[in-house]
Amino acid sequence: MATTAGTDPAFDPARDARVARRIAEPIDELQAVERHPEYRVDVERIRFSPYYSRLSAVTQVISQTGAGLAVHNRLTHSIKVAAVARAIATHLSSRDGEDGRLVAELGGCHPVVVQAAAAAHDLGHPPFGHLGEQTLDRLARERFGLAEGFEGNAQTYRIITRLDEHDEPGVGLNLTAAVRAAVLKYPWLRGQGGARRGGGGKFSYYALDIADQRAALSAYPRIEPGQQTLECSVMDIADDIAYSLHDLDDFYRAGLLDQAIISAEFRTWRSELHHLRDLDLPELMAGERAPGRSLELLWRRLAQKDPWIADTDAFDEAVAKVSAEVVDGLLLQPFDGSLAAERGLARFTSGWIAHLQSRVRLHRSPDVRSGHVSLDRTAWHEVAVLKFLHQRFILHRPDLAVYQRGRAAVLERLVDGFAAWLDDPYDARRGPRRLVDIVDLATDDYMRLRVEEPELLDTDDATRLRRLAVGRGIIDYVASLTDAQASSLDALLAGQTERLWEAGQGL
Repeated sequence: MATTAGTDPAFDPARDARVARRIAEPIDELQAVERHPEYRVDVERIRFSPYYSRLSAVTQVISQTGAGLAVHNRLTHSIKVAAVARAIATHLSSRDGEDGRLVAELGGCHPVVVQAAAAAHDLGHPPFGHLGEQTLDRLARERFGLAEGFEGNAQTYRIITRLDEHDEPGVGLNLTAAVRAAVLKYPWLRGQGGARRGGGGKFSYYALDIADQRAALSAYPRIEPGQQTLECSVMDIADDIAYSLHDLDDFYRAGLLDQAIISAEFRTWRSELHHLRDLDLPELMAGERAPGRSLELLWRRLAQKDPWIADTDAFDEAVAKVSAEVVDGLLLQPFDGSLAAERGLARFTSGWIAHLQSRVRLHRSPDVRSGHVSLDRTAWHEVAVLKFLHQRFILHRPDLAVYQRGRAAVLERLVDGFAAWLDDPYDARRGPRRLVDIVDLATDDYMRLRVEEPELLDTDDATRLRRLAVGRGIIDYVASLTDAQASSLDALLAGQTERLWEAGQGL
């Protein structure tokens, strides 16, 4: 793709292509002067999608209801990822020299494409955060025999290419190939990740959607199989940056990060480092709750999974920076809601974002665990240590575990309730219309795959495939609910509410 430094890449029909001819839409004055108004259309289609709107009521880690305070949800997270991603992409797309030529060679890095992908990247997250994702994955496999289970990233791709419709049936939001490709963080089927980032547990599309995935990535002939596009790499990094900081923001505001306990972890790790490094892994894990050991386990995991970048000196420097600026800096003064506290937190967050954005690097031949765009060695370790704070001191809390187990039970009851409903020959016709429509879409997809690529299925029996379609449709439907809708529907199906019309809205 030809390019001129500091300008948008030239028009590329494959990159800008949609799945099907779209109905003409008005193009406003801003779009008229842009080189690629099609990408702006994609951004607006995503923003006006009901799947995007619902993210305001979908849990990030803990729900606002459960926390009793204002915390990030999937929508606020997506907005911040889009802002960080666009800033990085703007910088990369304006580079000249060798970097500019490499950006063009790999297919471009358009800021609006990156912005659209960032807005869309969490559309597939189900109710109740990652707990909901794990629960639906288990139910999909155990309850319905869906070998691919459920995965939020794959669900995102299914939404934009199949479940959400804009102007034509059968092509989802009908986004350009550039934006569809930029959403594919893990561009392989379940179990095919191997040693790549995310491994076998992460994947970005189901077999039902493989034809669309191939069409999107075919616009990027210089991107190796299993590798992210340049724009996807930028979105992925922005996601890491935003996630590492806004959860810290939430839990600091809530007073849930105990400075004394966290400080003990960091101090003990440093003072006992030689002893901790001599422990074998089983011995280290046996005493995981003791101060210092969790931080050492973090280092062991990084070194084992990412030897291409993991470095003892860089890790030590990252621990020192986070210790100084977060543990003995930000957390030393409890958040009291004052304007001064707000200013201090804003300075802290914006400073870290600017620091991490400045550490983005471009690579022609990235490691299999990385992308064409990545954080440098120093910043990569810093993000890992920032994430450690809430993973170790929030996600492992027993009170959060109790709450999450209750939310998992809600999803189990919903899946079982809808399965029983659709199995009822006398009442199946009164099932939620959208559920029935989604089951029909899944049925069409399985039958098409049976003809076009039967090797991707573990059966060619039409009756069995229809049962799988029912399971996929139910999982698709439950995953599309907000936290509140899931709870309300659970009460309705159990006959435990009188609020019929309010609770049942959206069926």
